[in-house]
Amino acid sequence: MCRWLAYSGPPIFLDTVLFKPENSLIRQSLQARESRSVTNGDGFGVGWYRHHDQPGLFRDIHPAWNDENLRSLAEQIQARTFLAHLRASTGTPTSTSNCHPFRYGNYLFMHNGQIGEFEKLRRDLLIAVRADLFTNIKGATDSQLFFHLLLGQNLESDIPAAFAATIKIVEDARQNNNVIEPFLLTAVLCDGETLYAVRYATNNKPASLYLGSDVPLSDFSSGTDAPSEKAILILSKPLDDIRDNWTAVPGNSVVVAAENRTYVLPLPVCN
Repeated sequence: MCRWLAYSGPPIFLDTVLFKPENSLIRQSLQARESRSVTNGDGFGVGWYRHHDQPGLFRDIHPAWNDENLRSLAEQIQARTFLAHLRASTGTPTSTSNCHPFRYGNYLFMHNGQIGEFEKLRRDLLIAVRADLFTNIKGATDSQLFFHLLLGQNLESDIPAAFAATIKIVEDARQNNNVIEPFLLTAVLCDGETLYAVRYATNNKPASLYLGSDVPLSDFSSGTDAPSEKAILILSKPLDDIRDNWTAVPGNSVVVAAENRTYVLPLPVCN
């Protein structure tokens, strides 16, 4: 399984949370806790918002722990909202087009989990993608396909409901094709202002997801560069062992985070 992190708060350099914490995301790429994959070395990506509506994006197939370009960029790029992802492939090739986050317009999306027996469902799910979005699919992953299904579900109106409708498309396809392996979805979507994170699984055993709604950034820095503010982090695994900083997100839930406020809501039911 993959590892990911989503940040919202005062502008910080990316390395503040990607490299500096004791259990930083980059350290998790070598030794992940609460994950089926101990290492996550099939590529990485970061996407960030700062001065433009469309986010910046950097992805590569190298292991994150061994990429000097990532470290250099993380030390120089400052952002108020960003997403970072470590990939552990579930079968599709190791290529840049298969690395998260995925971008469309002002949206960024990334995912940890898998659509069980994806090859049985791939044709049906591709057909369900809205026609004008189809040519934007560059990779072969179930994650990117889910993102493009999500983009076609009226995101401008109600993003939690759009997630529920997209999950239903996948679950209907699973039922129609007699798929037994579960659908596991721990994902986050950002529109540039708000983070929407979903934790869901067919078998009620979703991948881990934690929320830090008031995390002191000074815990991850020292000296004159230590930020005094606090921030919101949604992530696969806490960055430290300070229990008061983190809350496990319940299954079948949506986390909405923006403007220093967070809400955890039940995932809407879509009939």
